Amino acid sequence: MKGKVYWKWGLTAFLTVCAILVFYDAFYQGGTLQHVLGKLAQVLAPVFYGLAMAYLLTPLVKWFERGLLWCKSKFKGTRDKQLKHGKGLLRAAAILLTWAVVLALTYWLMSVLVPQLIDSVTMLIKNARYYYYKVYRWADTWLKEHPEIGSWANDVLSDYYNNAVTNLTDTILPKAQEIAAALTGGIWVGIRSVVGFAMDLIVGIIISVYLLAMKEKSLARCCKMIYATFRRETADLMLTGLHNTNQVFSGFVRGKLLDSLIIGILCFIGCSILKMPYTPLVSVVVGVTNIIPFFGPFLGAIPSAFLILLVSPLKCLYFIIFIVLLQQLDGNVIGPKILGDSTGISSFWVIVAILVGGGFFGVPGMFFGVPVFACLRMLVKWLMDRRLARRGMPTEASAYVERKEALQRERAPEKEPEAEQEQ
Repeated sequence: MKGKVYWKWGLTAFLTVCAILVFYDAFYQGGTLQHVLGKLAQVLAPVFYGLAMAYLLTPLVKWFERGLLWCKSKFKGTRDKQLKHGKGLLRAAAILLTWAVVLALTYWLMSVLVPQLIDSVTMLIKNARYYYYKVYRWADTWLKEHPEIGSWANDVLSDYYNNAVTNLTDTILPKAQEIAAALTGGIWVGIRSVVGFAMDLIVGIIISVYLLAMKEKSLARCCKMIYATFRRETADLMLTGLHNTNQVFSGFVRGKLLDSLIIGILCFIGCSILKMPYTPLVSVVVGVTNIIPFFGPFLGAIPSAFLILLVSPLKCLYFIIFIVLLQQLDGNVIGPKILGDSTGISSFWVIVAILVGGGFFGVPGMFFGVPVFACLRMLVKWLMDRRLARRGMPTEASAYVERKEALQRERAPEKEPEAEQEQ
């Protein structure tokens, strides 16, 4: 009994301190909480990397483990007890095979795609001057044909030029000396950042291996902590909600990453067959931007099409047709096969989730906004259905539409006599 009292008082004190820190940081701009959270995130970066890698690689580890288990039981006639005894070795072999596949794929991308990508970027930089004059001639010809637009554009550019000159003389030039002095130090800072990221990534890989090997025990300990902290009913609800949330979130994130990888590879193959310029660069852009739901294909196709247009208008037309066909294939075949109905939300709410997530958190928010919104929607629906079931009311939305129509029909006869009296 005393332990429960001490636990409640300790939790209350901790939450009170957190509330005071948040209040101070929000209203007095102390920056204490922000500094602490930033430092904590920096220190725990390898842990976050390990958690993310373990989370994404779990399905592949399970697949290899099932395959090895089937092979062992099929060809050696191993009994169930022996299978359980050798489960640790199977898990280790599955993790080893998983990371072998990941490293082999990474090596292939680095050895095949990266050199071509570097060549494409180098060629783009070399031809930048030619593209500039080409766009300049197009714009000059078009503005001469439309003088009213030309005068408006001239006024706008003049304003931008005057503002640029003012910023250059008042802001940029006074700080040029400081930037030049800090350039040397910035190089070393950049090198340290790259080395630090590489070290964090290596530590993250080690942590991911440990998490993958001990995931059942880790989950059991987390469940134990939840049941020790909350009441049994509350703990059951929390675990059910976490399970459903994990299914929605993991299904979307893993499925979308796999879908984007397939689209990037198909784009590379198609552009290579059509002999498009800057094929590796365009394929990477299309594949990466495809991660963003709904807006992703347009965000990747528009700059890629413009880049190809500078080289050949006819090839740009072929590229647009190819991208339209590729997106139709993705939207009607590949996407539904991989993702299924993992989100369960309409296109309208997908757009809202992308806009809200992108507005607050940028590009990562545009990607994670959809699964987060889907999880929140699922939790709200689950809680509403549970509450309605307790009250003995139906959980289907159609039942309430029928109920509304029935109420309207009941009220209709009451208004008819009044209408007759007015006549």
